Amino acid sequence: MTISQAAPMPVQTLSGDAYTRGLLQGAGADTALRAKVEAATIARVETLRNDGRVTDAMLDYVAAQYRFHTEHDPDGMAELAGIAQGFDLSEQDLFLHLHLGTLRDLVNGAMLAGDGCSAFAAGDGPDGPVIAKNRDFSGAHLGVQRLFWHEGPDVVTGGMLCLGSLGSPGAYSSGMNQAGLALADTQIGARQHAVGWLRYLAMTRLLATCRTVPEALDWLRARPHAGGGALILADANGATAAVELGASALAVTTGARNWRTNHFLSPELERETLLHGAAVIDSNSARRLAALTHCLSDTSPNVQQAARLLSMHPDDPQGAPVCQHANTSDDSSTLSSVIFAIAQRRIYFHDANPCAGNWLRFDVPE
Repeated sequence: MTISQAAPMPVQTLSGDAYTRGLLQGAGADTALRAKVEAATIARVETLRNDGRVTDAMLDYVAAQYRFHTEHDPDGMAELAGIAQGFDLSEQDLFLHLHLGTLRDLVNGAMLAGDGCSAFAAGDGPDGPVIAKNRDFSGAHLGVQRLFWHEGPDVVTGGMLCLGSLGSPGAYSSGMNQAGLALADTQIGARQHAVGWLRYLAMTRLLATCRTVPEALDWLRARPHAGGGALILADANGATAAVELGASALAVTTGARNWRTNHFLSPELERETLLHGAAVIDSNSARRLAALTHCLSDTSPNVQQAARLLSMHPDDPQGAPVCQHANTSDDSSTLSSVIFAIAQRRIYFHDANPCAGNWLRFDVPE
């Protein structure tokens, strides 16, 4: 099936203030779904505790992060409180769960998250600006991924479509707002972390408050960051950027096309990359980056070509495991793919590996 034949898909609408939108995540969830959400979130935290991997130093850091976000991101924390209430889960443990990637860095070598991802943006393609991402993760989030349409008083951009997971706030993976700003993230392990904006919470605020890439870059530059990961951004004007988030520096690349996998590229941060050698997603990050570089350096893809890039395998010409397939039950694999066609205000979504070709679509309201 070509992507142009993608069938319409339902989206969960969350309307109201941030707390209400969080509360609505759990509305109507049956016992089985609630169990899946618990397994994907606080059960992972409990596993760390039982293994003795949650140290006092970690808890002190997360407590400082909690105080920071309570002061600087009241809407994001209100949404998290609503989620905790809606699913009858611990708000503190949900907040700790959002920091699993950071804790993985603090306990180098511990397999705590398995998050990866490949993402790219092109501002001047035949179909207009696009952002595309493969969401690579361990199997914990199977069955709890959702596309959410958020509208509320804190979303001053008219509304935002977020790809995330039940039990997690806002744009836990990627999103696009009604004004035409789209973004996606990739996980990058970092040797340093600080008290500052956690990537997932920053992504939601960007979509809620910024309409263009320059606005988003100004927002990011004006704030401290916890460190770790990269953002890929594009807007309706065709601007794109890659932002590497360090605890001590923010590295920004602009231009017609940008892409990232799971290591820092900038001179400011490349030595800060912390790769976990036992992780499949880290071990093939350079191969995936090389394949995307070969395909994107001189050409901007249309939507169909973007879908093919997300479906790339190692045996393709100039290929690499952009489309990740798990070798064992513990490996990361591509849980979903998304393409934001900004000019058309359309999102293409694929549940599981995109090489299957079963795309769905959603049109952002006018």
